[in-house]
Amino acid sequence: MKAYIAGHLWKEEDRKKLDQLDSLCKRLGIETFVPHRDVGVYEKGDSKSFFKKDSEAIDDCQVIIALLDWKLVGSGTAWEIGYAYAKGIPVIALVEDLKSINTFDRMCVMTFNSARLVENLEELKKELITLQA
Repeated sequence: MKAYIAGHLWKEEDRKKLDQLDSLCKRLGIETFVPHRDVGVYEKGDSKSFFKKDSEAIDDCQVIIALLDWKLVGSGTAWEIGYAYAKGIPVIALVEDLKSINTFDRMCVMTFNSARLVENLEELKKELITLQA
């Protein structure tokens, strides 16, 4: 099984969180695609190669793992979730403070209704093990 790990990429602290998800997947024997590791972080110039590589990577995955936090969902992560959902690829979203998900200004209903929501790494691990079975 291969997982695409989606989330904020702009700050080092955000990339470290995605790397933690990558480590969990590796411990479970799941191959991963992590955009900042496998393609880089887009800064300026021609963006078509980033788009092509990232969308092809989603096509090649059996699950999307998305980190959704209080910083709002980035447009790239929202697109990745929607694209995967439309293609029938399961999306598991790790959400900080899951109890607040329905708060009016918390997160777009289209985003969080496209995913199986989990609140911690242990719940994520269980979901991934279930998908592997």
